[in-house]
Amino acid sequence: MSDTLLSLRGLTKVYPAVIANSDISFDIGAGEIHALLGENGAGKSTLVKTIYGLHRPDAGTMTLNGQPYAPSEPRAARAAGVAMVFQHFSLFDALDVAENIALGMENPPPMRQLAQRIRDVSNAYGLPLDPARILGDLSAGERQRVEIIRCLLQDPRLLIMDEPTSVLTPQEVEILFQTLRKLRDEGTSILYISHKLEEIRALCERATILRLGKVVGACDPREASARELAELMVGTALKPPTRAAGAGAAQGEVALEIRNLSAASPRAFGTALSEVNLVLHKGEVLGIGGVAGNGQDELLLALSGEMRTAPGSVLLAGEDVAQLPPNERRARGLLAAPEERLGHAAVPDMTLIENAFLTGAVREGLERHGFVDWRRTRGFAEKVIATFDVRTPGPDRIARSLSGGNLQKFVIGREILQDPVVLVVNQPTWGVDAAAAAAIRQALLDLAAKGAAVIVVSQDLDELMEIADRFAALNAGRLSGSVPVEGLTIGRIGLMLGGAHDMEVARAEAG
Repeated sequence: MSDTLLSLRGLTKVYPAVIANSDISFDIGAGEIHALLGENGAGKSTLVKTIYGLHRPDAGTMTLNGQPYAPSEPRAARAAGVAMVFQHFSLFDALDVAENIALGMENPPPMRQLAQRIRDVSNAYGLPLDPARILGDLSAGERQRVEIIRCLLQDPRLLIMDEPTSVLTPQEVEILFQTLRKLRDEGTSILYISHKLEEIRALCERATILRLGKVVGACDPREASARELAELMVGTALKPPTRAAGAGAAQGEVALEIRNLSAASPRAFGTALSEVNLVLHKGEVLGIGGVAGNGQDELLLALSGEMRTAPGSVLLAGEDVAQLPPNERRARGLLAAPEERLGHAAVPDMTLIENAFLTGAVREGLERHGFVDWRRTRGFAEKVIATFDVRTPGPDRIARSLSGGNLQKFVIGREILQDPVVLVVNQPTWGVDAAAAAAIRQALLDLAAKGAAVIVVSQDLDELMEIADRFAALNAGRLSGSVPVEGLTIGRIGLMLGGAHDMEVARAEAG
């Protein structure tokens, strides 16, 4: 192994009722790509935020290049050579690339000089960027490049990456991996967090596994299967999702129909929907794939009722609901779970009880005579927590206190337990560990087996191939015709994702 760059000894961080990190010790070598693995709530986020100076440990020490290291804030971490690319982008859509990068620098050079540095560094690492482009016009993959280049301009010795490929296409992932390998070869260490275990196996040389805040093992991920890594994380054998006998084989009645739906995005840099058509039957799971930013958010808004569309464009069990608001659609059984869990699906500073009420009030009968029935609401929240194994001290905790994966389980579980007629979910297992992802997928299959119609919008093609009966692609706000998942090839999927919708589907159905 290479010389040690960062050494952690006995790191402990305790919150009220939660031990986030307990006596964590391991080393990261110089010029090493090191994976940090663990299920949701294992303590990964707390640990990397401690390394980056966002949290102060209650006990334990760190050394960086043999010197004591205890950053009081991210500025101190950056000064010591530690940079971090967060899972959620911290960028401003109305500013250009250079302006966004300047905001993340302590002493940015003049803009003309910075723009040239951005061109030089981005081209050198195979991530070309135009510093004059407006952020709102960039794809999700290009935005990821902005975050990475902002870090690389700091010449980091340690680069922390949290779920960096969650918004990237397979081609963009390969480009990113080439960049990370180049950085490794130049001596930069990388601490890499991802729930995509095949990526871990392809990229990382060592892995440290956390479970319930403690280090429970280490391994060379190249010598283990993805299933073995997942079982090390959860401490038990994994059960893959299973489909009920005959599920998806026979189509039931039409549950949802979209007719020539066209709508401008309510967001300044969103994607307009253009002549979207689909027919969804009871008991069917439709998978919709597409690179982020191609109209996924707008489609969910149009179906949930947060964005009204032309009369006759959305029909639920034959009834025109295109002009109905969200609560009236919920009362009729059309439920939705958006991608942005913190801020859209859940209010950050409200408790889980309050968040359960926000979407469950209508179908769960959580109000009486105009007042919240707190006893029933608490019971509903506790049922979601218990059924979907949401790791939290209790339903009185605020939403932002949960790890991303545990909040995702709560959000998805809250909708599934309301027995929807149609459920639309966007990125249902984003940032969720293998065991939780399998549980969510199984719950969606079970919901369809009971007769509900399900739309799963996801960038994870493996997920869609695992649970969907039919597949359609969303590109620049246009939805392809749907095709059966059985027999669908990666080549055909690639054409559909790239916009070769109608011609490819017509050929497939004709041949």
